[in-house]
Amino acid sequence: MCLIGPGGDAGCPAGKSESHVTGVIPTLVPVNDTTALLNVVDIEATCWAGDPPPGQVSEIIEIGLTTVDLASGERVGKHRVLVRPRCSSVSPFCTGLTGLTQAEVDTGVDFAEACRQLAVEHQAGSRSWASWGDYDREQFSRQCRATGVPYPFGQRHWNAKLVFTGAHGLRKRPGMAQALEIAGLPLEGRHHSGADDAWNIAALVLHLAGRDSWPAEPTTTPGDRLG
Repeated sequence: MCLIGPGGDAGCPAGKSESHVTGVIPTLVPVNDTTALLNVVDIEATCWAGDPPPGQVSEIIEIGLTTVDLASGERVGKHRVLVRPRCSSVSPFCTGLTGLTQAEVDTGVDFAEACRQLAVEHQAGSRSWASWGDYDREQFSRQCRATGVPYPFGQRHWNAKLVFTGAHGLRKRPGMAQALEIAGLPLEGRHHSGADDAWNIAALVLHLAGRDSWPAEPTTTPGDRLG
């Protein structure tokens, strides 16, 4: 997860914006979770050591998604979607953090297509989902509002960081890498790779489920979806 600094909305600056919408974000598919499958999502976004350069805003450039079967206690799918930014470029700082280059993300799909893939190929609108903290959910909400792209996720969202903190009786909410250490789990792959982070967060979800600490009901209320 690439936590971004200040920079305002996730849409293009004035003069370059796509159709801008406000209010309720439409969803691509109905919300109706009926399985034990859970999508664990982690994103990376364009970021800088300080404020964004003039005219640029932070945009999602990688979506990592691991599918977890809570019934069997297994990670059953690891996926990665590269997203081509419209209103920003990949800085050297961003490359150092995420490993992503401008040339690599230029091969990705646009944001609308990425959201369509989440909805159609990964049942994002009907399947429960989780992320480490609220940043990923809020960034999707901001960018969907700014671009007019339908919000791909349903309303059943779990903040895995919040659950982990409570389950382990911690005073402060840990980062993903620290949580893996606390749980005695390895960090697999590269930290700040969306695909690898989603895979590792999924391991933490299964760790919590194995302790009977994964709540049956979402930690995020429907009204929080707008970010």
